[in-house]
Amino acid sequence: MIFDALFSLPFSSQLPILSLSMASNAPLIMFLAFVGLTLLITFWAAKKNTGASAYFAAGRSITGWQNGLAVAGDYMSAASFLGISGMICFSGYDGFMYSVGFLVAYITVLLVVAEPLRNAGKYTMADLLAYRLKPRPVRALASLSTLTVSTFYMIAQMVGAGVIIQRLIGLPFAPAVVGVGVLMLVYVVFGGMLATTWVQIIKALLLIAGALLLSFLVLQFHEFSFTKFFNAVAHADYGGTAEPKNLMEPGLKFGVAAAGPWGPLDLISLCLGLVLGTAGLPHILVRFYTVPDAKTARSSVVWAMAIIGAFYIMTTFFGFGAATILEKAKILTADGKPDTNMVAPILAQHLGGELFFAFISAVAFATILAVVAGLTMSASASFAHDFYSNVIHHGKENRPGMEIRVARITAFCVGAVSIGIAIYLGPSVNAAFLVGLAFAVAASANLPVIVLSVFWKRFNTSGAVAGLAVGLISSIVLILLSPNGMFGKAGAIFPLENPGIVSIPIGFLAAWLGTILTARDPAAEAKFAELRVRAHTGLGSEKATSH
Repeated sequence: MIFDALFSLPFSSQLPILSLSMASNAPLIMFLAFVGLTLLITFWAAKKNTGASAYFAAGRSITGWQNGLAVAGDYMSAASFLGISGMICFSGYDGFMYSVGFLVAYITVLLVVAEPLRNAGKYTMADLLAYRLKPRPVRALASLSTLTVSTFYMIAQMVGAGVIIQRLIGLPFAPAVVGVGVLMLVYVVFGGMLATTWVQIIKALLLIAGALLLSFLVLQFHEFSFTKFFNAVAHADYGGTAEPKNLMEPGLKFGVAAAGPWGPLDLISLCLGLVLGTAGLPHILVRFYTVPDAKTARSSVVWAMAIIGAFYIMTTFFGFGAATILEKAKILTADGKPDTNMVAPILAQHLGGELFFAFISAVAFATILAVVAGLTMSASASFAHDFYSNVIHHGKENRPGMEIRVARITAFCVGAVSIGIAIYLGPSVNAAFLVGLAFAVAASANLPVIVLSVFWKRFNTSGAVAGLAVGLISSIVLILLSPNGMFGKAGAIFPLENPGIVSIPIGFLAAWLGTILTARDPAAEAKFAELRVRAHTGLGSEKATSH
């Protein structure tokens, strides 16, 4: 194996005991090395956190390529690296739709959200809404929506973390989840956005390096022939231990035969949630406040799209490679169910040996830790800045530094809730599925009010409150009533696993009805032109270009 071959060098042959020790302890060594590096970054960043701008927005000092890497690091989550690989391995073409949806989603961010958000906001999504609407009600609802979406997303990361650490260093699932939660809180509470950003940059570089090497090994197995690779995919038999099936054929997960009559509609619903949900994800939106101006925000999105695009292309090799190389028994849990969250690490172990497995597992851990830190940062910033400072104290900080203190307390609370739910759900739930639900909630509640606030002059506070409240409630209720909800598949009232196709139109409709059924708001309409100019030129925002 490629990594194990390192120990066949003359130096290691003279020290066989040392080599064996290093190989057996490699997972723990790599794990501790990453933790140590990120804690040093946190210590460095903590000394620079001298105010709210530094803590919540890294002093707006992040460059375009740095923010692009950080955005990619935030976006390439446990669902991307672990969950999607498993989806593609077991569901083929249908699983690959997750990769397509995640990638295409950034076009919405680039064309609709990035520039207006950076120019009109300060720390959170609600800053954009409060620019021309009544701040207290929209900030209260936006804060609630942010906390809900962040918690959904974070649970997925925590589940992935528990599985990885369980395999990496042998800890049981529950203590592993708690350990990741504690580390995440250290980054957020002490390092703020600056530490979170640099953890994400390092994680993105490590993830791309690991993905490139794993893709190389998969292609090497198939003699670097795409023809042989895709022929094997078309007749996948999981190392000769299963009935061959064509993974290139649509329908293995969402087809009528696999999922019943609602399967194809469920696929459309999933794609809508993924493509539109990214533009409403709080931890992605806050990244655009860390750059000095809108031009840099656009540049960072282009960087992110290039990095994310390359990564999601490589997920093809992870998923299909596992299906064509591994025995099916290796990627099943003890009770015979698909182990969808461990396909990529198991493939790395098979192709590259124990050291490569340790490296890929450590990278997966870095992935989870960085995303969880970003989620906690966005949730705590929203509660402290939107709810505490602007709803409770009417925009006036009652004591210096109190907003940051409230953000840190919120981080503890959000972390504790996410840890508890992740432990309750256990290691068997698929991370990509949980993230898909978070996208649906974000697309149903956040996106309608962001789009209408920027592009519709008549839009008012009542419409924003209705859109946020109804979009949030409808998506959560439909999730609870779905086959994966509280009644299970047998008693599901709502037949689709993904609620986006229903909840997203409901969110837009509620925002529209809430506006047209209430009195016009002259103050909001008067500020519409000002918002448009500022959103598209940067005039009036920090470090805006003089036009």
